[in-house]
Amino acid sequence: MLRGLYTATAGMISQQRRMEMLSNNLSNANTPGYKTDQSSLRAFPEMLLSRMESANIPVQNAPSFNKLQPIGALNTGVYLQDITPNHIQGDMRPTGNDTDLAILNGNLPENTSVFFTVQHQDGTPRYTRNGNFTIDSQGYLTTNNGLYVLDDTNNRIQINTNTFTLQPDGTLLVDDQVQARLGIALANNTNDLIRDGSGLFRPAEGQQMVNANGGFQILQGHIERSNVDTAQTMSEMTAAYRAFEANQKVIQAYDTSMQKAANEIGRIN
Repeated sequence: MLRGLYTATAGMISQQRRMEMLSNNLSNANTPGYKTDQSSLRAFPEMLLSRMESANIPVQNAPSFNKLQPIGALNTGVYLQDITPNHIQGDMRPTGNDTDLAILNGNLPENTSVFFTVQHQDGTPRYTRNGNFTIDSQGYLTTNNGLYVLDDTNNRIQINTNTFTLQPDGTLLVDDQVQARLGIALANNTNDLIRDGSGLFRPAEGQQMVNANGGFQILQGHIERSNVDTAQTMSEMTAAYRAFEANQKVIQAYDTSMQKAANEIGRIN
């Protein structure tokens, strides 16, 4: 009976974590460049149950010994194996703001993507699809939370004006003069990227990003919308809630059975 309690509890914990992930997706449905998280549930290894029996050797005065009689397999529940971002491109929304930039994926292989390169507070590069940029008081191109946007040589971009032109390959022009080229990084395998908060990603240990030489187009005056499907997310949240509730009822049933076993079975009338 206690094994059933552990199995139902594991199901509740996994559905709770899945609900937290879906809630985070829904809250970022309007965040530019946000990539929705996906989860996968996996069952714990099954246990083979056996019953111990006493057996006798068919010989007079032979000793008895114990033997195991297989009963069957027992599933010990599920767990949330991993959470991975879905890097499918979101829709493009025009804004008319020159500092709003979006990356339009072109002929890129499957499981690859390109990103803007920005400088993290610790000085190391991070990567984002959120092109909601601005110009700070010193004329640097920055993200909306103050991180510097980097060029293709990992230097900060200083343009000192809100009026500039961006070519499709990321070349930035001010008064028809080349100022810099945006640092567009290519991830050969998006599964190697780790979410780092605020729409940022970093490569896993031992992996690295490379400068993209093509296969994309920069759109000025546009923002890439989140790729969260709100209708599907709401449907998945409902399914997760019902699964959580089903496991909860199983625990309540076990609790009732254990209460009867403790209070009624063996009672002397």
